[in-house]
Amino acid sequence: MSVDVKTIEALREALDDEYKARATYQSVIDRFGPVRPFVNIIEAEERHASALLRLFERFGVEPPTDRWAGRVPAPSSLAEACRAGVTAEIENAEMYERLLAQVSDGKARDVLRRLQEASQQRHLPAFRRCAEQRFGGAH
Repeated sequence: MSVDVKTIEALREALDDEYKARATYQSVIDRFGPVRPFVNIIEAEERHASALLRLFERFGVEPPTDRWAGRVPAPSSLAEACRAGVTAEIENAEMYERLLAQVSDGKARDVLRRLQEASQQRHLPAFRRCAEQRFGGAH
């Protein structure tokens, strides 16, 4: 199936961002153990990457490799990790908004919209709760 260059560029950026998120949350888990919401959200990031990889397969295009695995340092505290999660999910939603404007394929647009929705409706609130709980507690 043929697809335009702008759509492929958008999908590459989206997949790279999902890889970065997964590596970031993995570094938190490696440092602090299987803490919530990181253990839940890292599984979601894996599903997001898989959804994007299926689009690459559908279009017959080689996806970018994961350049983030094992290369993202963990924050110094869980509170910092939660605040960073809030920032990352806000930036993620903004990225998807920008990418949606350049994607012409309907299936790809649907996938990007679902990923953006998950970020805003599930991940962002979870990180906000985490930041609120950790901010007043032990750092």
